Amino acid sequence: MPRSTLSIGEAATVATICFGLFIVWSIQAVLAGFPQATFSDASNVTTVVIEVVLAACALVYLRGRDFDIASLYPRPDWRGAVAGTVLYAAVFLAGYVVTAPFAGEDGTAGTVAFSYSSMSMSTTILVAMVNGTFEEVFLLGVLARSLRGHGASIAIGASVLVRILYHLYQGPVGVLWILAFGLAVTVFYMRTGRLWPVVFAHMLADIVPVLLLEA
Repeated sequence: MPRSTLSIGEAATVATICFGLFIVWSIQAVLAGFPQATFSDASNVTTVVIEVVLAACALVYLRGRDFDIASLYPRPDWRGAVAGTVLYAAVFLAGYVVTAPFAGEDGTAGTVAFSYSSMSMSTTILVAMVNGTFEEVFLLGVLARSLRGHGASIAIGASVLVRILYHLYQGPVGVLWILAFGLAVTVFYMRTGRLWPVVFAHMLADIVPVLLLEA
């Protein structure tokens, strides 16, 4: 019978396969003083290719550990999309409340500048779909779920920690927003077991900021 749990070592291996490279790049950005993050069609396509390759490697590893691969695939439906929209709105509000006290008068203190000028909406949607699925499948569907046998604090803490580590490039205030987002969606998933609403909320989190900047 396929497994739905992993040892801490196995979970760490999956986290390294999926997010190790991104964590290294994020730490490099911190050491470089948080340079402007520039996104383009080329960087979006590169991200998609990298995440697809890493996902394939992680799935091969999990299959070798007899993990329940079929349970990892989100099952889109309109009710889940509605729930994801509500979840995103709640997380957006929570993120604003958490970060507002630390932002300067212009709202930018402690944040990193993002450039989307050379990014089309088509690749924005593409990378949102792939990135949202990739991150939540492996952070929640694998890490959080597979570690629940070690206790909820371990399962939630490990997932949120990994999420924060590869988003360090966003700066201190950006990390606070990621913390709020990570805690909210992880608790939602742990309580409901529903992955699609979280994936949809993540997609919105990748698309909405671009739409707001273009407005």
